[in-house]
Amino acid sequence: MFRTLLASAAAAALAGPALGQDFNAAPPNVPENEPAFEGQTRAPVMADDIPLETTAVVEGLDHPWGMDLLPSGEWIVTERAGNLRLVAEDGTLSEPITGLPPMYVKEQGGLLDVLAAPDFAESRRLFLSYAAPEATTLGADERTDQGPEQTVVITATLSEDGTALENVQEIFRQQPAWATGKHFGSRLVLDDGGRLLITLGERSDMEPRMTAQEDDNHLGKIIRISPTGEPAGAGIEGWMPEVHSKGHRNIQAATLDDQGRLWVVDMGPQGGDELNLAQEGLNYGWPIITYGEEYSGEPIGEGITAQEGLEQPVYYWDPVIAPSGMVVYEGEMFPEWQGDFLIGGLQAQAVVRLDMQDDRVAGEARHLQGIGRVRDVAVAPDGALMLLIDADNGSMIRVSRGE
Repeated sequence: MFRTLLASAAAAALAGPALGQDFNAAPPNVPENEPAFEGQTRAPVMADDIPLETTAVVEGLDHPWGMDLLPSGEWIVTERAGNLRLVAEDGTLSEPITGLPPMYVKEQGGLLDVLAAPDFAESRRLFLSYAAPEATTLGADERTDQGPEQTVVITATLSEDGTALENVQEIFRQQPAWATGKHFGSRLVLDDGGRLLITLGERSDMEPRMTAQEDDNHLGKIIRISPTGEPAGAGIEGWMPEVHSKGHRNIQAATLDDQGRLWVVDMGPQGGDELNLAQEGLNYGWPIITYGEEYSGEPIGEGITAQEGLEQPVYYWDPVIAPSGMVVYEGEMFPEWQGDFLIGGLQAQAVVRLDMQDDRVAGEARHLQGIGRVRDVAVAPDGALMLLIDADNGSMIRVSRGE
C-alpha cells in the first residue's frame, strides 16, 4: 500500500506541465461546431482546491473494469482479462472466482461490469456483462480471441465461501454479433422498479455503426429487461420489445439520479462525448448527428450536429474525456460535492465532476489529473471515492479528504 496527498497543484506537478492548466483552453477537434444552447459545452471551471488523499487498496489488477460493494464490506471487481475477484476491506485480493462462462477476450472485449442484486445478503445474486463468442464449444472459465462476438449478460449466485459462481443463467445476448473487438458498452443499472438497464455500443465499424438507427437489432441501444430477462422496453411500435432508447455510440458511464432517472455519458469519436438524460423512446442521434469527427479528421456522415427528431446532448466535450464509470455523489466526506456527477475519465486521466443545476451543467472540475485511466467510480459508505485504474498493472484506489 501507499499513500499520496494530492492537491490540484501537486497533481499538476506530478503529472506534467499540461495538467493543472485550464482544461477548457484546449482547442476543440471540430472548431466549426457551435453548441445548440448556452452552457452545452465548456462550462465554467470550478475550483479544485480540496486536498485529496489517495490510497492504493489493491494493485496488480489486470485491466479492472467494474466494481460493486457487497454487504460484507468486500468489493467485487471484474478484470477485463476474464477474472472476477473479491477485494477485502484490508485490501486482500481473492483468487479468481470460478464458474464464469466462456468469453471473448481481446481488444475491448472481456469481463466487463458487475452489479450485486439489492437483496444480495439473502440471495447472493449477481449480474455480470461480458463479451462472448457467438458460438463456442468452450467450457466454463475458458477464453477465446476468435469472433464474431457480442455483449452478453448473465445472472448467477456467488457461493457461500465466495469462490465460485453457481446457477449461471444467460438473460440477454446482443444481436447481431460482429467481429470487431470494440464498443461493447456494458454498464449495468437497476432502475427504481427493479428492471435491469444495459448500455450497448454499436460495435464501432462503419457497417454496424449505421444500425444504431435501425430497429431490428440491439446495436447502439439501451436495453431494459426484467431481472430474469423478460423484455421491458419503451414499447415503441417497430422497436424490439426490450429497447429503451437508441442512437448511442458506446456508453460505459451510467447512473440513476435522486429522481430515479437514467443519466449516461456516451463516448464520442474524436470530440463529441455526450452527457444525456436517457429517456425511454427517444433517439439520441448517433451517427446522424454528433459534435465529433472521424479519427481521420473527416466529418461523420453529413457533418451535422442537429436534426429534427433527434435529441441534443445536455452537455458535450471536445476534446473528449473518454468517459467510463459514473455516480451521483451522496456522502458525508465531501459535502461540497453533494448531488454532483462524478465521471471517470480514461483520456482525461481524472475524475470529472459536474455541478448540475436544473438538468444543466453549471460547472466542471477535474480532480486528480494524471492519476491514470479511470475506468469506474463508486462511493464507499463513509463517502470516500473508490476508483478503478485501467492498466496492465491496474489498481483500486480509495480517495479521501486530505488535511
